[in-house]
Amino acid sequence: MDWKVIPIRPIIKYMSHSAPNEKLWTSSFISACFSNFLLFFAFYLLLPVLPLYLIEEFDASKTTAGVVLSAYTLAALLARPIAAFVLDMYKRKPLFILAFFLFIACFVGYPFANSIFLFLVLRIFHGIAFGFITTASNSFIIDIMPSTRRGEGLGYFGVSNTLAMALGPMISLMMHETSTFQTIFLIAIITGSVGFLLALTIKAANKNEAGKQQEISLDRFLLVPGLHAGFCLGLMGISFGMVSTFVAIYGKELGIKSGIGIFFTLMSVGMIASRLVAGKMVDRGKISNVISSGLLFCGISIAFLGALVHINHVLQMLTLPVFYLIAMFMGWGYGLLFPAFNTLFVNLAPNNRRATASSTYMTTWDIGIGVGLIVGGRLGDSFGGFSTAYWFGAFATAVSLIYFKAIASPHFHQHKLR
Repeated sequence: MDWKVIPIRPIIKYMSHSAPNEKLWTSSFISACFSNFLLFFAFYLLLPVLPLYLIEEFDASKTTAGVVLSAYTLAALLARPIAAFVLDMYKRKPLFILAFFLFIACFVGYPFANSIFLFLVLRIFHGIAFGFITTASNSFIIDIMPSTRRGEGLGYFGVSNTLAMALGPMISLMMHETSTFQTIFLIAIITGSVGFLLALTIKAANKNEAGKQQEISLDRFLLVPGLHAGFCLGLMGISFGMVSTFVAIYGKELGIKSGIGIFFTLMSVGMIASRLVAGKMVDRGKISNVISSGLLFCGISIAFLGALVHINHVLQMLTLPVFYLIAMFMGWGYGLLFPAFNTLFVNLAPNNRRATASSTYMTTWDIGIGVGLIVGGRLGDSFGGFSTAYWFGAFATAVSLIYFKAIASPHFHQHKLR
């Protein structure tokens, strides 16, 4: 790999000739980043403790917990294509604000959902709201940044998600050890509400053609050229869904009584670090290389996570250090995948179908996560526990790598538009 020193003078020259109206860090962009952080902080605050809540409060099995929690993801993936179509027809900010409000409102229902059925219904509504708000925010953020600094702006915006992932699970699992589920729900409501108030301050010119009639067809909801890459991404979502949702339970099975939340923090550190490398390589046209490397890192890490139960039996003192190392390497792998796959989908779509490309990217990811929750819960209940589930995730990752190298990557290079 040719690692050349980046020349400083051309960068300084470029920065000195930037137009005054090319400012990125406007008050609206700052508000958007902070509101996005608080929204995802509320989301990640609940993510690792909800299976514990269902098991401890409702005496649910791991299979039931997986099915109930997967309803959220399945509802989100069904909502995304519709959201993308609507966002291309009407003004984005009102839809963004409405989706944000509905998403936060659903948090209020959790303390009052006193049965598995009511919890399931609430998760479905929450998933629909999540599908709309994430699609809306990814489209709306484009309207409040200069086009010449779009890549940089999207990078910072994505870091706000990753920071939320670093802090949310760690804080919620720490609170679970010393506090109640109701307190965790209350913190999610408060932080999400503050994010909503910040979202109200965002100002942006609407850059889509509001009210323009569009023909309803399949390619308005789904980016067909991206299906090969979507299959690979969906397979990766399986393992990610298992890790993000069940790793706290798995940690307890391994005898890790405290500090499980640090797993998510270290995973996020790896993601943030690798995004810097991935962005530069993607800009140099190395999308396929970045994705292949990310798949390899993730596959090895998930396989070690599955093998950790055997390491724990042989030498227990190594369990926690290896657990944390897995988090770092897994985060590095996913940090390579996210920006590369996102760019791949955008490069397969014409400019007027970027929302469709983003929706397809997120929808295939959601499908994988939903499958991972159902399969992970089932395997966690029987067939050897979560160790077997993570071995299955490693196998899915291996299939994804083979399919990408053999089919998806050549297809991308043949059909890419830029």
